[in-house]
Amino acid sequence: MSDPLRFGLVGAGRIADCYAQVFEKSEWARVAGIADVRPEAAGALAGRLGCPAFDSCRSMSADCALDAVVVCTPPATHPEIARHFLRRQIHVLCEKPLSIDFRSARLMAHEALRSGAILTLASKFRFVEDVVRARRLVESGAIGGLVLAENSFTARTDMSARWNSNPALSGGGVLIDNGTHSVDLMRFFLGPLVDVQIVEGPRTQGLAVEETVRLFVRNLDGVLGSIDLSWSLGKEAESYLTLYGTEGVLTVGWKESRYRRASNSDWISFGTGYDKVEAFRSQIENFTRAIRGEDVLRVGIEDALASVEVIEAAYRALHGSRWTAVGADRLRRSRNLSLVALVAGGRG
Repeated sequence: MSDPLRFGLVGAGRIADCYAQVFEKSEWARVAGIADVRPEAAGALAGRLGCPAFDSCRSMSADCALDAVVVCTPPATHPEIARHFLRRQIHVLCEKPLSIDFRSARLMAHEALRSGAILTLASKFRFVEDVVRARRLVESGAIGGLVLAENSFTARTDMSARWNSNPALSGGGVLIDNGTHSVDLMRFFLGPLVDVQIVEGPRTQGLAVEETVRLFVRNLDGVLGSIDLSWSLGKEAESYLTLYGTEGVLTVGWKESRYRRASNSDWISFGTGYDKVEAFRSQIENFTRAIRGEDVLRVGIEDALASVEVIEAAYRALHGSRWTAVGADRLRRSRNLSLVALVAGGRG
């Protein structure tokens, strides 16, 4: 077995703790350093993992030998941090959203292509085993051709003191926060999304950003996706993803996943629900194996850029009541246009 890859954690908050749980049990990756502008937070997590703590990503990269980093800081800081490491040919797994706007996300991707280092977006639901099985079932024709996909990420959460509701740090509200997961899930099943429409609900917490929205998306073939996002209500649903096909329906749930063909009244169970730590473990394993050249990234640069582009289009549509094209109708003009080619040909 090869020596474990040396990882740095940038940020020592809630999400970093999830990664720490994975690294504590990993044989193929270990944390070699933790950086946070809050020295006490970095020191506490570093003490737990048995590695040095740093007060900045620059001091960590200067004093610590690293193969890769996981960026767990607020979104507005992602471009500067990611590009810092990519320039040094250190691979980057960046928490969602990749960036708060497409221009800076494109610069991140351009830096990765120029340096040859890997840049990928943390998109944990692509690594949930039930989601992976659901896609295989859809591709096998188990529920026929897709007609509609529904996703819901809602919960009652006090966001008044969280950076997620500070637009200067987060880039927006629940749409860019939870919605980044939703958009990537939709793309995982529907492929490229070409249109978006959005309606905002009331701001019951008095936040400066949206806290409840309903988002609609469409793919190249007109298949519709409906997304409910909220920090202010909990729908208490057993599933977070429902796929309706011409021959049946499939649900991906928190505790069970199942599908039923229209010709049969019986449901067939195919999964036992959502396991957050296992999803993070699978994500880090895929990233590590991709670095070693042993696997293909499940979330490539094109996926990462597309998630930012769709969310940006949704914000343009937020105060309107019409369908808004994603990428200025670029995807509709060409089904085969590569975002990687776009980035490679752009100016940094």
